[in-house]
Amino acid sequence: MRALTFAGRGQLEWRDIADPVITSSGEAVVRPLAVATCDLDIEIIRGRSPFEPPFVLGHECVAEVVLVGDGVRSVEPGDRVVVPFQINCGACDACQAGRTGNCLSVPLMSTYGFGFGEQNTRWGGFLADLIHVPYADAMLIPVPAGLTAAAAAGASDNLTDGFRAVAPHLAQRPAAPVLVVGGAGSGSIGLYAAAQAKASASERVLYLDTDPARRAVAESYGIETLDHIPDRLDDKFPITVDASGDIRGLSLALASLDRDGVCTCTAIYFDPAAQPRLPLLALYTMNSTFITGRIHARRDAPALLDLLASGRFDPTPVTTRVVPFADAADALTAHDYTKLVFTP
Repeated sequence: MRALTFAGRGQLEWRDIADPVITSSGEAVVRPLAVATCDLDIEIIRGRSPFEPPFVLGHECVAEVVLVGDGVRSVEPGDRVVVPFQINCGACDACQAGRTGNCLSVPLMSTYGFGFGEQNTRWGGFLADLIHVPYADAMLIPVPAGLTAAAAAGASDNLTDGFRAVAPHLAQRPAAPVLVVGGAGSGSIGLYAAAQAKASASERVLYLDTDPARRAVAESYGIETLDHIPDRLDDKFPITVDASGDIRGLSLALASLDRDGVCTCTAIYFDPAAQPRLPLLALYTMNSTFITGRIHARRDAPALLDLLASGRFDPTPVTTRVVPFADAADALTAHDYTKLVFTP
């Protein structure tokens, strides 16, 4: 089969690799129906990440089940499923506790589409003809009827990342105002967070981004926008999100917290020479909560899919365009998108 491989900065190649095979009763093989870009992909392709080439790209997708092992009970050939980007067994203590992004049965950072060391190539990526799923019953999530593959593909990662940044906190503080500072990578997570906050009945959502196209998308959701990151805001927010990848954005998100507020940072700060400084005294005084780190995709994606199925939130305005697999390399290296969705 063919797979789109990141071969070095700005270099993408379709390479022939071995077809996946089922070697144990709990495994499955699936065929991608829609593969979405992650905000991190643009940084990988530009050579701004620590993930060493070569490896197959793609870690957000909806797929069709093609083959299952004898022990698989939750899915069967022909089913449409979301494939979380993290490998998880479902049985270890971490998975049982819902910490599926840190499954103890596989090495740390075992993911599709990127990783560290051996994990770069072991699991492959979704921009391929077929995908091997080692723990089918634990990992695969049925796509609700009525949802298109293109709309649900981001549930593997970015859509769910935006969801965890706002939805649980709005459930605890209904209608609370939300601040989102966007722009990291290709910029979809901040938009998803802001739009989901609006869909979850926040009384005010303020979205900051220097990119006019992304601000226009936010405004199409009825969201208030600002075209720069100011030194400070006059208002305080119980819920803030740093999806900026900019130290100034993170500083603003933290400084804008109201009493007992929570700030979730979905951005990654790779440069060791440019690490943010936390205002620890202010955070302590305000009883603030700061959350950062990778999501637990398998745990949280079902709730995100329920939101999509409800019709209260449509993620498709964030998608810049839908592109055939054959044109994926050119589309990715053009760097002119917020979100791409690839279809075979």
